[in-house]
Amino acid sequence: MELAYSILVQPFADMVGAPDFLIQVVWEGLVSGVLYALIALGFVLIYKSSRIFNFAQGIMVVFAALTLVGLHERGVPALLALPLTLLVMLALAVAIERVVLRPLVNQPDIILFMATIGITLFLVGFGELIFGGENKRMITSELGIPTGSFEFEPFGGFVSIEQGDVTTVVGAIVLVVALLAFLNRSKMGRAIRALGDDHQAALSVGISLSTIWVLVWFIAGVIALATGIVWGARAGVSFALEVIAYKALPVLMLGGLESVTGAIVGGLMIGILEKLFEIYWGQPLLGGNTEAWFAYMLALLVLLFRPQGLFGEKIIERV
Repeated sequence: MELAYSILVQPFADMVGAPDFLIQVVWEGLVSGVLYALIALGFVLIYKSSRIFNFAQGIMVVFAALTLVGLHERGVPALLALPLTLLVMLALAVAIERVVLRPLVNQPDIILFMATIGITLFLVGFGELIFGGENKRMITSELGIPTGSFEFEPFGGFVSIEQGDVTTVVGAIVLVVALLAFLNRSKMGRAIRALGDDHQAALSVGISLSTIWVLVWFIAGVIALATGIVWGARAGVSFALEVIAYKALPVLMLGGLESVTGAIVGGLMIGILEKLFEIYWGQPLLGGNTEAWFAYMLALLVLLFRPQGLFGEKIIERV
């Protein structure tokens, strides 16, 4: 009886009893969820246009952040290093399309997936050769990202919100809105959607597969850079950041592998729910560290009832 009370009643009583702390927890979960959603968007865009599950998205986050910091360490001003890093990610997208993807057109999906693992290993070795393996400091102040905090006293309590986190959320919203507008309004965006809906039909009307692949890999690189800047500001820039990208996997399972909306909603859900579970159930009952596995258990639970994810299209096979 006491255990049931601790699981079912006490956490909700704590939420009601300390609403200011609840706001703090939800906000921190929201910030993490925004970053999970951004990483998942990189996976979704590439899969929609090419049916390739891009295992290299995680190392692209690290490589983009290391390029930005590395250029600055070599004397390039931060505001110039940022566009130069975007050019590097564009060059990387072109190289991947020319060297890796183009020779593998019409190959089985597993071959393309293995190719992205090869890209991952190459970028790890190439990145360590150029930038070294030590942890580096993200140049947040040089980029104009504020480092102070906002303090509030709601419900008679105290809430502190980092200005950098506010900038992260606002920047992510702007990036997502711009991406959705590009996909829905522009000619190239409609071509990406058409390629995702029906490859053969899209190619038959003259849509260039190579151009679309370069474009989506570059967009994924832009998303990787934005994510790398934010995560780097929190934990430093090192190859350990690649592990964070694995959190996109339960996001994709939850939201659906082909859904932009699913990536956004799934990321926010996992970010907030894992933080609430960690604070109100994990630490008092399980000793903490539930954030390492909660997202995967939640995604597995959803897959048991909806294998295509919450926003994925249901696949019907006629026999």
